[in-house]
Amino acid sequence: MVHAMNGGLWLHRHVWQGRRMAHLVSTDRELLLEYGRSAGLPLERLQYKPLKDPRTGERREAWHWDLGGPALPSPSGERY
Repeated sequence: MVHAMNGGLWLHRHVWQGRRMAHLVSTDRELLLEYGRSAGLPLERLQYKPLKDPRTGERREAWHWDLGGPALPSPSGERY
């Protein structure tokens, strides 16, 4: 998460209602939009959600894509 707070892309994998999914999170909206364009994601699906920075406890502007199905990157041997 700190990587996302520094403007990088953070892929947070999780399971929701039995389905494997991920959030691709960043405080850098333009970087997320660039990724979305290159991956063919609908730009209107980018979601705004302020997050608490774990280093300071302060809320910061952040955005994320919900990824599932064919938009979900391969786990590369990761377990979740």
